Amino acid sequence: MSSTSSSRALVLSLYKKLLREGSKFPAYNFRMYALRRTKDAFKENKTLTDQNQIKACIEEARENLEMLQRQVIIGNLYRTDKLIIEK
Repeated sequence: MSSTSSSRALVLSLYKKLLREGSKFPAYNFRMYALRRTKDAFKENKTLTDQNQIKACIEEARENLEMLQRQVIIGNLYRTDKLIIEK
């Protein structure tokens, strides 16, 4: 039971970090895509029970978090004006 609760806490932590990092994109389209993709991926995998699959998904989420962090930095280097939707 303890490993289940610790993996659940880890997954929730990764989910929050991915949402927080995705919301940092300066470009509206990239920001909305990152948030939507994160939510969809976690909803899709919420019924997983096999520990090996869960570990693989957690590792993939960590890689995606690192990728998002790099992409946000790059996005901040090439900022553009806000879209009408954002104002």
